[in-house]
Amino acid sequence: MREFWFRAVLRISLVGACVLVGVASGYLVAALVLACVALLWGSLRDQYEIGRFDRWLNSTGEAELPDGGGQWEFLFAKLARRERNARLQREDLRNRLERMREASRAMPDGTLIMSRDELIEWLNPMAEEHLGLDGRRDVAMPILNLVRQPEFAGYLQSGDYAEPLSMPSPRQPGRTLQLRVVPFGDDQKLLLTRDVTQLEKLETMRRDFVANVSHEMKTPLTVIHGFLETLEDALPELPHEQALSFISMAQQQSVRMQRLVDDLLTLSALETDTPMSEEPVDMRNLLDIVLIEANALSGGRHDVTLDAGDDAGELSGCARDLRSALGNLASNAVRYTPDGGSVRLRWRIVDGCGEFSVEDDGIGIDAQHIPRLTERFYRVDRGRSRETGGTGLGLAIVKHVLERHQATLQIDSQPGKGSCFTVRFPARRTRHKAGGLPA
Repeated sequence: MREFWFRAVLRISLVGACVLVGVASGYLVAALVLACVALLWGSLRDQYEIGRFDRWLNSTGEAELPDGGGQWEFLFAKLARRERNARLQREDLRNRLERMREASRAMPDGTLIMSRDELIEWLNPMAEEHLGLDGRRDVAMPILNLVRQPEFAGYLQSGDYAEPLSMPSPRQPGRTLQLRVVPFGDDQKLLLTRDVTQLEKLETMRRDFVANVSHEMKTPLTVIHGFLETLEDALPELPHEQALSFISMAQQQSVRMQRLVDDLLTLSALETDTPMSEEPVDMRNLLDIVLIEANALSGGRHDVTLDAGDDAGELSGCARDLRSALGNLASNAVRYTPDGGSVRLRWRIVDGCGEFSVEDDGIGIDAQHIPRLTERFYRVDRGRSRETGGTGLGLAIVKHVLERHQATLQIDSQPGKGSCFTVRFPARRTRHKAGGLPA
């Protein structure tokens, strides 16, 4: 501004000097004419610069501000700096907005913004997927016209958003959504959606697991408690043999409960993220142990055999976990094979991969049960499972051990004809015992 006034004073001083010179020299008229020409030129120059500035203001796009002349130069320079700063701020805001949009598009939860009239103003792709909406077509549409579920309408219009709403997905059968409304701004609402299908499944599994454990523990505890009460009340009158029978049955139930606790602890350890110990496992020694345990469980009631070949080799993994998994497969075969039946354990290397199979001629399994056999506490015949002393966790333990060893389990079975459980270990875990190289 000081520059502007300086130039104005300079122009007036120039005109005054011309008049004084004209008066002093006797050429007053010429001096006045010269002063008028100077003022006219300055006025025309100002009008020219004002015209250029007006054209720039009326231009569209990112037109460059013209370079001014004379006293307009510093004004145009200031405007140019301000325009440049404003442009940089706009670009920064545009970039920030784009990053926010990208972040909202990448969010695993749905986000939808509604106006005070519950019209859709904006939504991210996950909200489109959850609610079955189209971000381009449904903007400015009332959300209650598009999501027509009574529980959602009641929740949205209630005004009480302290707790989220859980409801079935309107466009994805079998899925459950959790919705939460957050008021903000000028009577606007933010609708957050989340797919909680898996969380609900996990919660259901947790409840079933607790119920099953409680049920499995209750039976032996009830038996033990009943026998102890009987012994306490009638021990002097009970025959010695009957008292010993009660103690034996109570001991059997305590062993069953101990086995259940051991399996629960094993399963809990397998489900943690702790690294698995890796060591070369001598498969011949491991299979001999599995065979001994299967024969001990059978008590001579079955023909249990092992075919492992001359060179069983080594398997890289955790010996304790492998013994538990293979032992569970062998013991299941013994439990579900009638007396006089046969159980065949087999280990071989096929195309570099280790393969362990357990084949029996027992009762077999119907095809509809096979996909669920590795679920915790899933039993085809609950009564028979309890008679044989199973905990219902054996195949769940097998599944987790095999997953940690990148192995697969294949089940082939026919009711009345027996079953064959086959485990395949990857080639990178199978090694020659002597050279330590992949088989």
